[in-house]
Amino acid sequence: MTDRIYNVLFICTGNTARSILAESILRKDGAGRFNAFSAGSNPKGTVNPFALKVLAAFDYPTDGFRSKDWSEYARPDAPPLDFAFTVCDSAAGETCPFWPGQPMTAHWGIEDPAAVEGTDIEKERAFNNAFRYLKNRISFFIALPLASLDDMTLNRKLSEIGRLEGSTMPFGKAM
Repeated sequence: MTDRIYNVLFICTGNTARSILAESILRKDGAGRFNAFSAGSNPKGTVNPFALKVLAAFDYPTDGFRSKDWSEYARPDAPPLDFAFTVCDSAAGETCPFWPGQPMTAHWGIEDPAAVEGTDIEKERAFNNAFRYLKNRISFFIALPLASLDDMTLNRKLSEIGRLEGSTMPFGKAM
């Protein structure tokens, strides 16, 4: 008997940085247990080169990423989603499409590294921080005993993950 493979969508407004980082991290760290996807509510059409640079530096996948609209995952032929996580505050405040599979959702907001202005070193540091915060969240997520948790407990755990270090959501605020 094979274990179930879960489909996870990471959502950001532009789908250029945070959601791309998260998709790559889960693609590698959750290989064989999770299918990772990313999309944006208002995709910019390009992936931020600092996201790809940081992923490559940590030996994470960089191939095949593109900035795409979240409507791709709302079509009838889209993979049924088990989880959908917003990683930016503006996407969390938007009305999401109906996702096939009716996924569990949580907000895992972190600061936008693409919004950092300054030297390339300062920008790369922001992307490194975003990578670290997302990797930490994803590590907690993939360690959850998903098959044995009831929906209420799982929902609470997903919200707790969203409040880990680096969160843009004030501690204690519920989604």
